[in-house]
Amino acid sequence: MKKIVVVVAGMACSLLFAASASASALEQFKSFAAGTKSAKGEFVQRQMKKADASGKAKVSTPASGTFEFARPGKFIWTYLKPYEQLLQADGEQLYIYDKDLSQVTVKKLGDALGSSPAAILFGSNDLEKNFTLAEAGTRDGLEWLKATPKAKDTTFDEISIGLRNGVPEAMELRDSFGQTSILSFKNFQKNPALSNNHFKFVMPKGADVINN
Repeated sequence: MKKIVVVVAGMACSLLFAASASASALEQFKSFAAGTKSAKGEFVQRQMKKADASGKAKVSTPASGTFEFARPGKFIWTYLKPYEQLLQADGEQLYIYDKDLSQVTVKKLGDALGSSPAAILFGSNDLEKNFTLAEAGTRDGLEWLKATPKAKDTTFDEISIGLRNGVPEAMELRDSFGQTSILSFKNFQKNPALSNNHFKFVMPKGADVINN
């Protein structure tokens, strides 16, 4: 559970524009990022651990849910299965609500985004400030872009983003422990009408609050 929170908050989930020629992937990515102010859709998340002595990599039970975001820094990332958990940001604060524990963790959003995977999906369009971007060819029918954090103290070593027909369909997040988190997106809707109040967090009654 804690690992998945780190993926999205320290995550999560954008991104690029599919290309008929891989040489144009970077420019298409910039066009997509500049033209997508908000979005919503569904996701499935899996975690692949480093291969063991037998050479087999262990894949976790899938987690799934919905997401909504409005740039910069406003999002609602909701896990529905196999447990309920909410990550919500209003542009200034990030709230992580664990329903089973009735606990809310509050962080400054700037500290939680930065050069994390979440910055790609929810942050500003100035990705090259924090990431080195490179085209990564075609795989599984998707056009891929590789984003390498410039900072040395990040959790993730490499982030890959894949699209088809101008819509992000996948992210792969490889961390410093050799584990890879795989996100797949569906029903991705660009630029739905989402008000600022939509992202205002309402503290659940009786929840314990932890400020970080």
